[in-house]
Amino acid sequence: MKELNQRELEEKLARVIDKMMHLGDPDNSKDLESGGEAKGFFRRDFGIREWDWPQGVGLYGLLKVRKLQNRDEYRDFLYSWFKENMEKGLPSKNINTTAPLLTLVELNDEFGDETFEKLCVDWADWLMECLPRTKEGGFQHVTSANGDLQGVRLNENEMWIDTIFMAVLFLNKMGQKYKRTDWISESIHQVLLHIKYLCDNHTGLFYHGWTFRERNNFGGVFWCRGNSWFTLGIPEFVEMFDGNMDAGVKAFILDAYRAQVEQLVKLQAEDGLWHTVLDDADSYTEVSGSAAIAAGILKGIRKGILDDKYMPHAIRAVQGILNNIDDDGTVRNVSGGTGMGYNKEHYKNILIAPMAYGQSLTVLALVESMS
Repeated sequence: MKELNQRELEEKLARVIDKMMHLGDPDNSKDLESGGEAKGFFRRDFGIREWDWPQGVGLYGLLKVRKLQNRDEYRDFLYSWFKENMEKGLPSKNINTTAPLLTLVELNDEFGDETFEKLCVDWADWLMECLPRTKEGGFQHVTSANGDLQGVRLNENEMWIDTIFMAVLFLNKMGQKYKRTDWISESIHQVLLHIKYLCDNHTGLFYHGWTFRERNNFGGVFWCRGNSWFTLGIPEFVEMFDGNMDAGVKAFILDAYRAQVEQLVKLQAEDGLWHTVLDDADSYTEVSGSAAIAAGILKGIRKGILDDKYMPHAIRAVQGILNNIDDDGTVRNVSGGTGMGYNKEHYKNILIAPMAYGQSLTVLALVESMS
């Protein structure tokens, strides 16, 4: 088995981080815009300065590197990012705009900033009391309206797999930090509910979403990045309990995680990545979802959740990711924002462009490979 080159990992990690911290619109953004939302064009998804989920995932990646390397410039960047956005005015509260707070909770352990703390506590209360719910109390996947900072899309009675990473991790982290059993219990409830309705019992893979209106999984598509939110999120979720999670609940959640990973490695492409539609070899291999899957598998191995037999698959994935990093640190072959699709073609036709989450998920995979 070929081992990863540590010097290459360190050099490319530094380049990817630098690019992420200075990421703006791609040079061909005008051409991309012509495809519209159907092709995955959402203006907010480009660059690092907006307050939404792509940037939130990016901040979390930077926080991980900050912990690994203890670099003050990363801490200062994160602090300034939150301060500047709060001064400018925050967007509407929804599932996706919750994502940056996952970083802020932990970052504020260093600063003890009362405005940061109040924002996090108020937002957790909002998730509990004000966020629209589906039947059975699921977190409705409310998202930002395209081009409207204060607008939302309700996606009524819909649950999406993205919610676990974007909002549930934050609520659990807040519950653990403030010893709020109601927040912790609700985070567990959401994970279990998403497994119940989004996990395919035949394969262990996850559908993008579930609608209680029609009681189906929309197009029934196994989307790579959608699945990766579960692969990446579950080891993070379980780790937050610091060994104090109910044994039965923990076993149920980790069984779902292991079953998913077992199927994922069977679908790994020759280049080490995963296809944007996991079970469709005609769809392109996509780096952001592959990076999150790699990071989730590596963390699972490191935490003793997964067997070491999965390590060769993780190494192949990381090598495939390294092959998609340009000399200036740009991560290539990242799919754009992806709304709910009713067929495989929807996912296969999404645009490809540099994205903040492509940079950050790559950071998470490289950091895990160095841990």
